[in-house]
Amino acid sequence: MDKTFKYATVTEALDNLSNNGYSIDYNVEFEGLVGDTAIYEIDVLYRYEGDTDPADESSVYGIRNTQTGEKGVFVAGNLSLIEGKKRDVILDLEMKYKQNT
Repeated sequence: MDKTFKYATVTEALDNLSNNGYSIDYNVEFEGLVGDTAIYEIDVLYRYEGDTDPADESSVYGIRNTQTGEKGVFVAGNLSLIEGKKRDVILDLEMKYKQNT
């Protein structure tokens, strides 16, 4: 089942995830993801593309620790603009997500 959703705003996506227990902000606590990406999975992926410019995109990830059950969110603008370890981790998680959907 594809769990990629369209939404009106990033705020709407974050509110929905918050209401479903995604409380960790991985934009702030990103080091938690870096330690061992194998124990994390993307549960939900929200995508937003700008009406006038498809390059104006953002993604909201609902991420779960498969060992502890802790859930959090990561918000990214255009993925091609993310560099370094953040890009590597998010792309790794997204590849696993796409294999499972």
